[in-house]
Formats: sequence, structure tokens, C-alpha cells
Amino acid sequence: MEGTQKIVTPRPAATVILIRDGHSGLEVLLGEKTSKVNFAAGAFVFPGGAVDGDDRRENFLLKSTLTDSEAAQHLGLSEGAINYWIAAIRECFEEVGILYANYSEDSKKSQNDLAMFRSEKRDELARGEINFHQALKEENLQLEIDKLQYFSRWVTHAGSPRRYDTRFFIARMPEGQSAQHDGGELVDHRWLTPNEALKLSGEGKLNLMFPTQKTIEKLAEFSEVEDALNYARSNLPVTPMTPRVSIGSEGNKLLLPGDYAYAEAGKLDPRQLGTVSYEIKAGEPVQLDRRVIRLTAPNPSVMTGPGTNTYIIGDHVEGFVVIDPGPRDQSHIDLIKDLTSSQIKSIFCTHTHADHSPGAQLLSSQLGVSVIGRLPTYSDRQDQSFQPEKQPNNGDKLNLGALSFSVVHTPGHASNHLCFLFHEASMLFTGDHIMQGSTVVINPPDGDMTDYFDSLHRLYDHQFDWIAPGHGFLMDNPHEVIDRLLIHRQKREMKIFNALLSSGEGTLDDLVVHAYDDVDEQLYPLAKRSLLAHLIKLLKEGRVSESGENWKVVSK
Repeated sequence: MEGTQKIVTPRPAATVILIRDGHSGLEVLLGEKTSKVNFAAGAFVFPGGAVDGDDRRENFLLKSTLTDSEAAQHLGLSEGAINYWIAAIRECFEEVGILYANYSEDSKKSQNDLAMFRSEKRDELARGEINFHQALKEENLQLEIDKLQYFSRWVTHAGSPRRYDTRFFIARMPEGQSAQHDGGELVDHRWLTPNEALKLSGEGKLNLMFPTQKTIEKLAEFSEVEDALNYARSNLPVTPMTPRVSIGSEGNKLLLPGDYAYAEAGKLDPRQLGTVSYEIKAGEPVQLDRRVIRLTAPNPSVMTGPGTNTYIIGDHVEGFVVIDPGPRDQSHIDLIKDLTSSQIKSIFCTHTHADHSPGAQLLSSQLGVSVIGRLPTYSDRQDQSFQPEKQPNNGDKLNLGALSFSVVHTPGHASNHLCFLFHEASMLFTGDHIMQGSTVVINPPDGDMTDYFDSLHRLYDHQFDWIAPGHGFLMDNPHEVIDRLLIHRQKREMKIFNALLSSGEGTLDDLVVHAYDDVDEQLYPLAKRSLLAHLIKLLKEGRVSESGENWKVVSK
């Protein structure tokens, strides 16, 4: 688990989903990013990039029925919305040579002149000899804004050193033009049906970022271009995702979608008075819901981030349930007792790792309170003091007066891992099954990657609005969170598999360098635990074999 990171403000960006009708149905254009860039290196993406300062209405001739106010309404902006359409058209021309521009109806220029312009001016732009708006004005060309329909918005999540707030547009491939990647930003391009792209991604042969994959999954619903365009035209304008004011040790900050504390700030401070912190501080209770308090233990580290979250559910009338009382730290236990006036009915533990459950023995012995949780299959590196009075099963209901919980058995990170769903708050307490800011370490033998995949899928069967992780802030849009985790794990697994394919065979030390080349080398010892878990999963599936310390792909 990574610690709290500096908030990076996303740059405005725009991208174009280019589609055409092919022999097998709708096709989409994907360009492969060079490995030399700092963002999305090696990924297949839609052409696009950051909105530049020159991407302004006054710099261009526009052929459009779209007004500034309509554009602003579509994008949820107060001003400058047209700039995103302009940036999308410019980036599309620069990266793949497709230009949504034409001469006015009374112009004597021909389509041959336009083709010549596209060829010559694109090269001049690439060499930096002219800029986009000057080139178009000199040729008296009008941008065809109406050819691009607004489709969606994606914001890069916190933790990335480069973040973008990107508006996605969708457009039919213009007649008489052909795509040509620029050879710099993009080193290849392909026209694929959505199903072909998703199949290749699943096989590890096409690296898709999460927003790209989810967009392609949506495109798979349409059989032809006009269906997709009609969907985009009929979409209601988006609700603006406005910045949210927060407080912390460095003064006030504006949180944007994707920042760790953004969802929590929206829930706890709907009037935007700036009362929610962008930091998690040990020992400072946070009221998350009418009967839910988060109290973070003083055990920050590379594995625990700002510390392990203890959740206190209930009130002084009904009594309290404590979830994950944390490490064996009497000062933390004393704070729990103070907040509850020692009126604790039960202690729940998501699992028995040293930062989550040892406090249960202290709290239980001092108050005579029952402990609920499961014993692990493998006791190594587990809390040896843990002695539950009840070991619940998947689907069990735990009713303590007015406090009602459902139990979800979620092995993977640990064999005994449980999530607890508190129905009143529509909140799932996920321990280390889902954390914020980093992926979960799966450490065999008690950690099992096959179980982890299955357990993530199991959460789709439950309805809840909020994820309360063992490390980090409240998280909303839970199904999207689960989607991201599954896609990330699948991509990591295919990266491991492809590393074996290219090398023939390898040890953990060999493979971690290639399969986790996006991870700091200091974290390789942790990465090798999850690497081994992925290999064991592949071994169970008959896709790889093991001989001593060497692993290799099974030939079929």
C-alpha cells in the first residue's frame, strides 16, 4: 500500500474515437504509443492529447451549428468547451493524419487541394515550422466541429505522476482519407472490431488502458457506425464534476475527480464548506455516516499507507461493533474505548495479518467482548493471538440489535479474508481485499490469485454504494473500482505470461524485471510474492510448468 501522495492537477485533454463500417461490422482505430513517452507507453489508444493554449475558437474558422453554451452544457463546463473539440481535431490530424476540416461552399478549392494540404502541412507541423491554426487560416479551411459527437469523460486517478481530464469524442472516418500514424507519438495503428480488440487484450496481445477498454466494451454494443453516433447524439449532457474544497496540513486544496479524497469530500461535505481533509491522520476520528466512524491506527508504512483503518459502527444507544481494531497498540485501543464509552457488542476482523487483528485480543480481554472472524489455512505470518468465538461463512447474516451485516468470504489476499456489508450505510468494509492507492499483495501459500479473482467477481452479486477500505479514504462507484482491479490483474498476468513466452523460461528474479518494469526496484521483493501467485494460478490452469526455480510456458 502506497502512502498519501502529492495531488497532481489533471491537464485538460481531448481524444477522438474514430469508427468506420467494415466487412465484419463497426471498426475502431487504435494507435500504439511509443515506449519513449511518459504516459501510456506501449498502450493502444485513441488519437488525442492535451488541450493547448492555441486551441481557442478565435483562432479558427468553424463550420458548426454548436453554440458555446450548448458545448458548455455537453461538457459540464462554464467556459472554453469548444476548445476540447478543437484540440481533438488537431490531435487527430497530428497523430493519424485525419482532418475534420473543409473549404467553404463558395471556395474554388477541390478535394485534391485538401489532400495536398493534409500531406504537406502535417509534415510542416511535425517539424515545428508552422502551427495548426495558422496552417488552417492560410488555407481558409473551416473545422467541422459537428462531425464530432461528445461521448464520455475520464480523469486519470490520483497517484499517477501525469494526470489528464479527458473528454472523449466519437466520429465517423471521413471519406477519401486514410489513417497514417506519425511515427513519433504513435508507432503503429490498427483498425479492429471491438470484439477483436477485446479478445487481443484478453490474450495480452493488445495493451489497453482502462478508459480505452471500457469505451471499446461500450462500442461492442453497436453493429454499425450510425448506431454508435445515434447513441452519442441522444446522450444527456453530463453533470459537471466540479472541484471540491478540502483542508490539510498544507492549507486548502481543490480536489478533482480521481483524487483519493474526492468521493469522501462529496459525501461528507455536500455544501462544500471545506471541512473534509485530504489527509488521513492517525488517531483523528472521521464520521463517515450516521453510525460509522473511521479511526486510523498509528502504523504508517509502505504496506499500510497512512495506517490501518479501524471502523466503529453503531451509537451509544445500540452499542458498537468494531471492525479491524488494528495492531497491538494500547494507545489505539484506548481511543476506540473512549469513542465507544466501552459499549462494544462485538469485534469483527477481516483477516489476521499483523496490522489488522492483534488489537482484537487486547480489546476483547479488557472488555470481555466476543470476536468474530475466520482462522487462516496457513498460520505462518498470521496473528497467533487471534481466537474467534464465531467463524462466519459466506452469506451469513450478523444481526446485533439494530446493526445488521452480511458476510462475504473473500479469500485471495488471505485464505480467511472477510468483507462486511453494513446495510444501513450501504457500505462494504473490505479490509485488504480492496485498498486505495495500490494493488493488493497476494502472498502464497495463504494468498491465492485464483481465489482473489473469484472473490472480486463475487462482489458483483452485492449492492452497495461505498467501499470502506482497510487503507485509504471512502471509495464510490464500487463496480468501476472492481472492474479496474480485475483488468489490472489480467494485464499483469498476461505481461508475466508474455515475458515467459519471449524468454523461453525464467526464475522469479528473471521475470520480475520484465513483468514489473513499471514498479520501483525497491518493491521487487513484494512484487515477487504476487508474481509467484500469478504463476501458481497459471500452473493450475495448465498454461505454465515449473521445474525447480524455473517456469516456462506449456506448449500446446
